[in-house]
Amino acid sequence: MRENVIGRANVEDTPELKAYYKDLEKYEAGALWTVANKIEPWAPQSASVPVLWRYNDLREHVLRSVELVSPEKAGRRVIYLNNPGRRDVSAAVGWLYSGLQVMHPGEVATAHAHSASALRFIMEGSGAYTIVDGHKMTLGARDFVLTPNGTWHEHGVEANGSVCIWQDGLDIPLVNALEANFFAVHPKVQQEESGYPVDDMTKTWGNPGLRPADSKWSKGYSPMFKYEWEPTYESLRKYAAATDGSPYDGILMNYVNPISGGHVMQTIGASMQLLRPGEKTKSHRHTGSFIYQVAKGRGYSIIAGQRFEWQERDIFCVPSWAWHEHGNASGSEDACLFCFNDLPVIESLGFYREEAYGDNAGHQPVAA
Repeated sequence: MRENVIGRANVEDTPELKAYYKDLEKYEAGALWTVANKIEPWAPQSASVPVLWRYNDLREHVLRSVELVSPEKAGRRVIYLNNPGRRDVSAAVGWLYSGLQVMHPGEVATAHAHSASALRFIMEGSGAYTIVDGHKMTLGARDFVLTPNGTWHEHGVEANGSVCIWQDGLDIPLVNALEANFFAVHPKVQQEESGYPVDDMTKTWGNPGLRPADSKWSKGYSPMFKYEWEPTYESLRKYAAATDGSPYDGILMNYVNPISGGHVMQTIGASMQLLRPGEKTKSHRHTGSFIYQVAKGRGYSIIAGQRFEWQERDIFCVPSWAWHEHGNASGSEDACLFCFNDLPVIESLGFYREEAYGDNAGHQPVAA
């Protein structure tokens, strides 16, 4: 790929050069100028494309998997989300994986651990729970749960519960790209009773402005494994009463590690944002890959010039460096978007960049 720009590769092929390239191939080598413009683009060139996964389209197929495979056979009964540009690595966008997991009352998935960091966002049902390193957490709709890398974790639904579906999010593609993924099944299949009180981590670490005086947590991820919906939404509403918010994101709050104030895990960050009735944000773009789930309400997003209409429980992605803006379609109700992303990696490596859309009063033209 030649470019007629000073400082860029612009070598014209000749019979002699083509023969030279062939000779280099024999030694598993090549001439940089033949690939330089491709591997060093002027700006990020994401292979991912914007996708909207409609929950109403997928739900029936997710439920059908219950009839076809058991948790014991499948390990995890999940329908994963494919991005057309990332099928080779089973990613939903960039280096992030996502899927919809379903469990019936009385079912328990085996305990395992892996190098990938993981999260759950509960979509529907009652009686679900997760156990992380012996800490059991009860789960309700719109709760956000961590199963950090290296931790033993398992899921289940109490016998008196209902069918539960949640979204999984992991950095499996990233960890595989780094060739650093390990996986282990618990030697006793399920974790033993630990004696910890149920929901102890949220009760210990989830108190606003307060931290246990004798806390000794030193791990790189948040000790607050569960972030409940009700206090999250209440916090968004309080913040909305105190600020105009961001012109690009509305009322945006990050889930944080209460120890450091930073991201909840070392490779995956998460946030919840509120769009007030009728609110329409301006367009911007930034590095980093983002997967959104509609936690509340209905609206639309314009991503790379495409308009996507969404409603509660729909999932969509924003590839790195793609222009995007959001709108709340209701004139009376809030809309809330849960999001997880790879910002901890992007920021820690110094790769974060952001740019506002400068034309058309900050709004993208929409493709017909």
